[in-house]
Amino acid sequence: MTGAYALHALSGDELVMFERHLAGCEPCAQEAAELSATAARLGLAATVTPPAAMRERVLRRVSSVRQESPGGLTTVRTERASLRTRLLLSRWALAACLAAAAALGGTTVWQHQRAEDALRQAHRAQSGSAAIAAVLTSPDARTRTAALGGGATGTVVVSRDRDRAVFLVSGMARPAAGKVYQLWFDDDGTMRSAGLMDPGRTDQAVLLRGAVHGASGMGVTVEPAGGSKKPTSTPVALLGFPA
Repeated sequence: MTGAYALHALSGDELVMFERHLAGCEPCAQEAAELSATAARLGLAATVTPPAAMRERVLRRVSSVRQESPGGLTTVRTERASLRTRLLLSRWALAACLAAAAALGGTTVWQHQRAEDALRQAHRAQSGSAAIAAVLTSPDARTRTAALGGGATGTVVVSRDRDRAVFLVSGMARPAAGKVYQLWFDDDGTMRSAGLMDPGRTDQAVLLRGAVHGASGMGVTVEPAGGSKKPTSTPVALLGFPA
């Protein structure tokens, strides 16, 4: 269920049961975080116009997939059996939606909330984020993902060749009024400002301002609106850069 969770395809009992499991299962939590980061990178990648015949071919194949008739399903006897049935149907629906989206323009879903919100976020990011896309799609790009407080997930993507880094965050609580999240490069213990996050968004991709060279990692602190010259609070996130 980690893949469906990363794309926010779970709802209701599925979501509640999986998040309950996630809280006590480190391997699943790590896998979900990595899949979320991958979805974010795909959502910001440059799209490619598919061949004209691809849409018809994909839709024809989707329509030919055999599925259980609702009338033929055995009466559900337990909550677990009911969950399996709904999960199976939701995965078919998810696969069909992703196939149709690829056929209609190559746009990939970025993880969060509903599919429509995710697509809008991806379009906004693509329209003005060529530099972000360049880092995310760089052949030498390396990632590191960490669980942040409050259920948020953060991923740093580093391209040594481009000397730039991108911070991807999902589900991060909005800062208090008059506050902002500030990003920092960790230059062997000395924190160097790397820009501000958008205080109105819980899911975003931010190009760190400045060169990666000389930094061993990055951090995030809560600062007064407009940012600070030096960190004034305990970091809410610290990530070492991948080798």
